[in-house]
Amino acid sequence: MNFRNSIFLFSVCLAIAGNAQQLDVYLQQAETTNPKISGVNNEYEIALEKRNEVNTLPDTEFSVGYFISETETRTGPQQFKLSARQMLPWFGTITARKNYVAAMADAEYVNVVIAKRQLKLNVSQSYYKLYASMDMQNVLREQVSLLETYEELALTYIEVGKASAVDLLRLQIRKNELLQEIEALKNTFKAEQAEFNSLLNQPVGTQIKVVNLSQMPLDSLSVSNTTVTTHPELIKFDKLYESVVSNETLNKKEGIPDFGVGIDYINVAERPSQNFSDNGKDILMPMLSVSIPIFNAKYKSVSKQNELRQEQITNERKERENQLNAVLAEALSARETALMNYRTQLKNLQHAKDAEDILTKSYETGIIDFNDILDLQELQLKFEKAIIKSITNYYLQTATLNYLTK
Repeated sequence: MNFRNSIFLFSVCLAIAGNAQQLDVYLQQAETTNPKISGVNNEYEIALEKRNEVNTLPDTEFSVGYFISETETRTGPQQFKLSARQMLPWFGTITARKNYVAAMADAEYVNVVIAKRQLKLNVSQSYYKLYASMDMQNVLREQVSLLETYEELALTYIEVGKASAVDLLRLQIRKNELLQEIEALKNTFKAEQAEFNSLLNQPVGTQIKVVNLSQMPLDSLSVSNTTVTTHPELIKFDKLYESVVSNETLNKKEGIPDFGVGIDYINVAERPSQNFSDNGKDILMPMLSVSIPIFNAKYKSVSKQNELRQEQITNERKERENQLNAVLAEALSARETALMNYRTQLKNLQHAKDAEDILTKSYETGIIDFNDILDLQELQLKFEKAIIKSITNYYLQTATLNYLTK
């Protein structure tokens, strides 16, 4: 096995501890700077602030009236009137409103948790795609470097009549194809880098530090949860259900009569040229009022809506749970397949490299077939690409599993 091949297997098989640390740095940065996270946090803060909004009584009513045509009473003519009214909800209504708003705030908080999980998933997957593009470019550059070595060898063999110009042209054509593929991967890397930077809310051209992925385990890592039952996406439905229950409690409270208290003050002028004890005595009249919901179809309708809403939430939760379990099963299967492919392609690559060693030894006898060289290099490149794809897919599926189970 030559030195280049040893380096490749070494880079694939050995763990690079800095990868996990570097990714964690980006994940923390994204959680701090991503505008979507800031937006859902604002929504949660708004929901919390609504508790102060509902923890109040209805507006106090003040009114003033002036008698254009004064009303005569025994004690004198009425001149103007001042009134104050305060409606009071039934006992426990304000508490029910606060409970409903608190339940809605809990649902908004779950949105924050979900958004952070989704962001972590997106950043991780984008990072792994950047790795795949970068590592694929490195493999292709190694192939180009090796082909350039063979070009020099072909020139030497042409001079001594052991190779033809056609062999040289085939090597050059293959090298040009690899160079074109490298350029295409550079464009892919730039596009993915722009996507990654957008998740971190930084300029799209910011350079991203990507290091090799850690060593793939030879056995698939176990997952503690084989079914999804307590994922935040499901907890959100539970919180919404609780909010509907709270809304129904509030609806029943609002269907009970409200009462109010108030006071009227009427200014009375004195009768001129008369002298009696109550002359010009003002009027002070306490008031008590009741608001009775005689037409209560509204509250019956809200109760029916809440009942239907509970059924809807239950059905939607079950549907989403089934979907998440399907995604979990698919991710587990795909990760296991990636691991099997990785092991198989490592063996195939080793066999191809053994064949390359045999072919290299044939140079000493002066026997060389550049068609065999190209075929063997293309086969090695196929296995190396498959290994990178398997590693990338393994970690992409692991990111999905982390989203679903952690």
